[in-house]
Amino acid sequence: MEPLAPQTPDPRPVDRLAALRRSYVLGTLDPADVDPDPVAQLRRWLDDAQDAGLVEPNAMVLATVDADGAPAARTVLCKGIDERGLVFYTQVRSAKGRQLAVHPEAAAVFVWHAMDRQAIVRGAVTPVSRAEVAAYFASRPRGSQLAAWASDQSAVVASRAELEADYAAAERRFAGEDVPMPEHWTGYRLALGTVELWQGRRDRLHDRVRYRPLGHGWVVERLAP
Repeated sequence: MEPLAPQTPDPRPVDRLAALRRSYVLGTLDPADVDPDPVAQLRRWLDDAQDAGLVEPNAMVLATVDADGAPAARTVLCKGIDERGLVFYTQVRSAKGRQLAVHPEAAAVFVWHAMDRQAIVRGAVTPVSRAEVAAYFASRPRGSQLAAWASDQSAVVASRAELEADYAAAERRFAGEDVPMPEHWTGYRLALGTVELWQGRRDRLHDRVRYRPLGHGWVVERLAP
């Protein structure tokens, strides 16, 4: 019997990805046109994304590293922005909470594909005050408050049924009363160490504008794409 010829991997899935391409023609970005304050500029772009009806315009990919320098990334929701930085909420015991405890620096990326825009923030991370965390927790839907008690974020769960049983137990525990904030639930603030804005342009000659601190102000400069 003739030996079987080795099978050649089907190249089509790779070819399909490699062929994905479109031209970015929706806008331009120049250092002379941006607000000298990165907070005001980020708010402007977030407002633009909301006004355009984008889904989850405040979603940002948060990158952290653990004690060994291994990176991790996930999407979180930005729930506040001011001169102190970007605010997001999670659990202290979550993977990102444990990573930030040993390496309190991070990067966050907002991606607004429909507008050919990105914004990148890098900086130090500090805990939000317990008063701010409590005020935000009180504003959350009751279901989200109960989920904070039911889920030990990032821990292994045996089944969906176990998770739903823990949620039901939280419902019974706090029936007829306000749901208190768990001690392990917290917030973090990512400082605006540097801020980069990206606007897609034709032929991949994208516009990139970076804010970096200098003294009590900011240097605004163009970066090569």
